[in-house]
Amino acid sequence: MKNEAISNKEMTSDIDCLRAQMIESGMLKGLSHPETIKSSQLLDKWLFKYQKSISTLQVSPN
Repeated sequence: MKNEAISNKEMTSDIDCLRAQMIESGMLKGLSHPETIKSSQLLDKWLFKYQKSISTLQVSPN
C-alpha cells in the first residue's frame, strides 16, 4: 500500500482488499491469531484515514 496521498477510489479498493485478507485469515487461522489481529488493526487504520479524508471534503452547513 502507498503512503502518499491517494484518491478515495484507490483507498476504498485498498480497504476492500485488506478486509478480504482479514476475513480469509480469520477463517483459516482463527480470530485470535496474530496475523488476523494485525490485519484488523491495519484495516482500522485505513478506515480511519478514509473517514478523515471524506470528512474534510464535506462542506459544513452555514
